[in-house]
Amino acid sequence: MQTEAVQKLVSIPADPVSLEGMLELPENAVGLVLFAHGSGSSRHSPRNNFVAKILRQAGTGTLLFDLLTAQEDTDYETRFDIPLLTRRLLAATRWAQQYEETRDLALGYFGASTGAAAALQAAAGLPGTIAAVVSRGGRPDLAGDKALRKVQAPTLLLVGGFDDIVISLNEKAHALLACEKELAIIPGATHLFEEPGTLERVADQAAAWFKKHLGGKQRS
Repeated sequence: MQTEAVQKLVSIPADPVSLEGMLELPENAVGLVLFAHGSGSSRHSPRNNFVAKILRQAGTGTLLFDLLTAQEDTDYETRFDIPLLTRRLLAATRWAQQYEETRDLALGYFGASTGAAAALQAAAGLPGTIAAVVSRGGRPDLAGDKALRKVQAPTLLLVGGFDDIVISLNEKAHALLACEKELAIIPGATHLFEEPGTLERVADQAAAWFKKHLGGKQRS
């Protein structure tokens, strides 16, 4: 069982490539959240790193990793290949389940943009394994109706109040989810939550959601 703080670069095998990631665990982490970045983003995303910092302050570990290699990320179509992104996230999940310092931790997913679709597809394929999912400005609709109906993990959808089209897409996805769910609109926020205080609200709500659903749970 992990008790000491951890901060290290890791290499995650995802045939036929290896994905670079940053694993950070606070002391006595209550769980581990894997970040699925959106198209054109990476583990260096300042927004996701900000959210990850708030999660760690709340006692939850984080794994930020690149779903695509640098070469793959130059291909526009690959960025929107949801099945590929899902397979990569599943590979990272298997790695976390076996890695000594994370294998006993409850797992959650945080997805942004297209990464939210991958997170929900992966959660649908791992019933009982993923303890919670949070989507930030996500495209959960891209997960597909079938996958959305199969998700068992409690899911929080966070959308900016000025992001009209994405609000509509999230409302439709929310209606299809049969799990514990919440759709939260962040007032005054556009798609990237660049307005003062809006990303902080995203991070605080995500931290509370994960603490509620991951806290105290350990994988059997």
